Amino acid sequence: MTERLTHSARLWRWTGGANGGNWFFVSITGESAETLSATAAMRRLEGLSRGFGSLKVRVRIGETRFATSVFPSKAEGGWLLPVKASVRKAQGLAEGDEVHLEISF
Repeated sequence: MTERLTHSARLWRWTGGANGGNWFFVSITGESAETLSATAAMRRLEGLSRGFGSLKVRVRIGETRFATSVFPSKAEGGWLLPVKASVRKAQGLAEGDEVHLEISF
């Protein structure tokens, strides 16, 4: 069975790592985060957990669809969705823009 949720949040940038690269994320909080957390807990109980506690998802932003993983955010709570450069370019997104997501998992 596939679950679907919608969520809106601002696109933000994290700079760091060994090469000082930029990564762009949307934070998933509230009821959407609770749904993802419940799914992750069930998968752990079923022995289907993934690295870093991540969940594989399919995402639609505007007309762009892509597969990625979401990661639990220990610092902020909720989940982090990385947004690839190709998706940002295709949808004309920049840091600080409100992003409307449809997530399937």
